[in-house]
Amino acid sequence: MKRSIVTLPNYAIGQDVYQKAGIFIKRYGKTAVIIGGKTAMSVASMELINALKQDDISVLDQVWFGGDSTYENVAILTENSTVKQADVILAVGGGKCCDTCKVVAERLNKPLFTFPTISSNCAPCTALAIMYNADGSFKDNYYSARPPLCVFINDKIIAEAPIEYLQAGIGDALSKEAEVELALRHVELDQNLLVGRSLCAACSEPLLKFGEEALNSCKRKETSQSLQEVILDIIISTGLVSNMTVCPEFYYNTNLAHCFYYGATVFPVSHQYLHGFLVAFGVLVLLDYDGQTALRDRVINFYHKTGLPTTLSDIGLTYNDLPALINKAVNVPGWHVDHYDLSAERFYQSILNVDKLGKIEKA
Repeated sequence: MKRSIVTLPNYAIGQDVYQKAGIFIKRYGKTAVIIGGKTAMSVASMELINALKQDDISVLDQVWFGGDSTYENVAILTENSTVKQADVILAVGGGKCCDTCKVVAERLNKPLFTFPTISSNCAPCTALAIMYNADGSFKDNYYSARPPLCVFINDKIIAEAPIEYLQAGIGDALSKEAEVELALRHVELDQNLLVGRSLCAACSEPLLKFGEEALNSCKRKETSQSLQEVILDIIISTGLVSNMTVCPEFYYNTNLAHCFYYGATVFPVSHQYLHGFLVAFGVLVLLDYDGQTALRDRVINFYHKTGLPTTLSDIGLTYNDLPALINKAVNVPGWHVDHYDLSAERFYQSILNVDKLGKIEKA
């Protein structure tokens, strides 16, 4: 089970982090291409380009990543002449941009650095890429040989981003400890998995402690210690857990919370919601399914304070959608926990339980 090679990313955070990026990047080449989201590049690229000039690194071009992490977009980017020419790839944007760039960088054998402009998931830090079909439904997992070399987090840019991205990041990150602890509960732990399980204990409590104030910081469009703590939790802490618990040989990073998310992706309405909002509801389903009712109720209370979903209607779904959702959920990679009974019928009942509790709390 143990891997003989484990690579982990470096990271840096601060309002001046772009000014420090060249120190790391110049070791790998003198030319770069930015691949990013349109909004992300509009808010971050010029500052980054000007900062890299100080270290004699030339950004050859800015290229849109295509809008979703699909192999079709990967194919377009790998044939782009500037992308092929550049020494290094700089991913500027959110999780789907970073995941797309992981596949591009690996196929072109180029160093990858990530510059998250939102804090909605741990993709900037992980070797795993979540890939989708052209219709937005989940396709498969792509396992890169290594994660990005360094993650550069400008918390000022993240503070000024729409608040729903941070909400989604909190929802996604809250799944880490619940899913990894469940996945490894009955597994003989080697060093990789023992470290991963130990790290996941640092993922939930900071979100519950600092999450509300971090969101208030975003409302004020200013950074704070609480915001930095939450950003680092979402992007780095959970990302490090993923890197220790996921590889082609084993997959202990995802189960019931993300199965709910993958199931929801079969409905077009789900594409109106960020990944973390759907996962957040899935966290409640997992906790109910596993009998962790005290923590479930605590998390529901936290969701009410932070605007995360507690009912199916909060994410555009109805009871009529559940058969198709569950049919998809039980046929994705996460629907497996060693020596633990997974039942579609119990999963269905836990969704109903959570929805009922959410409605009571709202009343």
